[in-house]
Amino acid sequence: MDFLQAGASAHDGKDEVIEAWYMDDSEEDQRLPHHREPKEFIPLSKLSELGILSWRLNADDWENDENLKKIREARGYSYMDICDVCPEKLPNYEAKLKNFFEEHLHTDEEIRYCLEGSGYFDVRDQNDQWIRVAVKKGGMIVLPAGMYHRFTLDSDNYIKAMRLFVGEPVWTPYNRPHDHLPARKEYVEKIINRGGTQAVEAR
Repeated sequence: MDFLQAGASAHDGKDEVIEAWYMDDSEEDQRLPHHREPKEFIPLSKLSELGILSWRLNADDWENDENLKKIREARGYSYMDICDVCPEKLPNYEAKLKNFFEEHLHTDEEIRYCLEGSGYFDVRDQNDQWIRVAVKKGGMIVLPAGMYHRFTLDSDNYIKAMRLFVGEPVWTPYNRPHDHLPARKEYVEKIINRGGTQAVEAR
């Protein structure tokens, strides 16, 4: 199977670096796993139905990774930077983490590639239930424009992530509710109203 077409389907070892489950309603520390009881894991194909793309890449040699180059070229990800999120390197760490955890959307894709460490990306399913997506070293995900989501570190308190963008980056978060935005309306029409049956491919 062509690597780019495999982005949203089964790919060797991807489930070792990207895992998803339904969250509980606990108000405990956001950095805890927040599994339901019993645990409800979700196949990566479910994320595809929600419009999320994902890959497992070689984080140890990302600078020379041909698969990463192919993805960037195919999807037009011309901008790239790398950020460290941890108490030692991020000023106002606790406040920033709380901000990241505010439910929001963007009018463009959110592309994150975990080079070191780990973190949680929480997304809403078609029924507005929270799904926690755990991403470890080597995992890359693309959240579609208009999808409500939030981010937090896990209890290890560290991630080094590559951020990618088409053109000049715009990181503006629109905290929920922003249902009137065209990007949200398009996402709802394409994914939510169709019951998530339009699984996306990583073209």
